[in-house]
Amino acid sequence: MRLVSPNFSDIAEPNIEMKKFPDGDNYTCLPEIKDGEVYLFHRLYPEQDSALMQAFFMLNTLKRSGIKATLVSPYLPYSRQDKIFKKGEPLSAEIVCDLLSHSGAARLITVDCHFLKKEGTFKYGNLEIVNLSAKKLLVDYAKKLVGEIEVISPDMGANYLVAEFGGKSMKKVRGEYEKGEAAYRKIEKVEMDFDISGRNVLILDDMISTGGTMIKAIENVKKGGAKKVLCAATHGFFLKDSLQKLKNLCDYVFVTDSIPSAVSSVSLKDLLFSHTR
Repeated sequence: MRLVSPNFSDIAEPNIEMKKFPDGDNYTCLPEIKDGEVYLFHRLYPEQDSALMQAFFMLNTLKRSGIKATLVSPYLPYSRQDKIFKKGEPLSAEIVCDLLSHSGAARLITVDCHFLKKEGTFKYGNLEIVNLSAKKLLVDYAKKLVGEIEVISPDMGANYLVAEFGGKSMKKVRGEYEKGEAAYRKIEKVEMDFDISGRNVLILDDMISTGGTMIKAIENVKKGGAKKVLCAATHGFFLKDSLQKLKNLCDYVFVTDSIPSAVSSVSLKDLLFSHTR
């Protein structure tokens, strides 16, 4: 059985009730379920803290009823915080996964999880994660737009997205955390040491947030003499004015609908449904 959150209404008909109490607390109510296994379709972004609390409530409700639940959420928030860069930081990714498991998730089905770097089934913390990839969907969409294409990634961390297509990766160097309220490590440089002159180039990453990495990658590719430049990612946050900046720099910008946006041109519906029969 599929349980569908209202924040997944673009992919399937919702059958879960969600509201807010007057003080802002979350309210969830699931339909009556006799027994068996369910797939809980619920996005954990945007408003990730609230969405996570909703997930904890729903999973625990199923757990108390003795129902095995698989959480289906294409983007896992806090997944970038799987390493400690300085003393005093938490392993946020592990904490979130442990909380999902403790709440009742038998496993999580997600897409291009930032800390896994490959497809397959993994155990992270106490949670089993089935990591799918949108790479082929994104590359196929790019080919429909411009034909033959060179696929590259803006850093080595996203190499797994392009290796299957003979793609290469740039090298990214980050600095220390900047001062201020935002936890942001400035991108000092993105270097490219291979030839792409005269070719259509797709720059592919797992996520675009502020666009800093992608912008530097696009600048490198354009200096290298690329014919047409496309940038794509599985997860598009497009914080601040980054989407407009990217549109101004390259020929095409597109992402999947893991996080709905104006450029969510690639649907994950078939990919997700094929693993939740």
